Amino acid sequence: MAAHDQDLSRATWRKSIHSSQDGNCVEVATNLPGMVAVRDSKNPGGPKLMLTRQAWVDFIEVVKAEQLSS
Repeated sequence: MAAHDQDLSRATWRKSIHSSQDGNCVEVATNLPGMVAVRDSKNPGGPKLMLTRQAWVDFIEVVKAEQLSS
């Protein structure tokens, strides 16, 4: 199954505890087999970014490293 064909009907979406209160945040679903889905919290019916679990881990590591260097 291609990433764009992933069934998201059982996705459990969550926001980061670091999300801003003004609504500018993303939601992540990590309960999908082999994939992580990301969507705009203001447009939950809109497009979703589908990542492999490894790509998600790599992304998080880069974000953490950038935060430490700031």
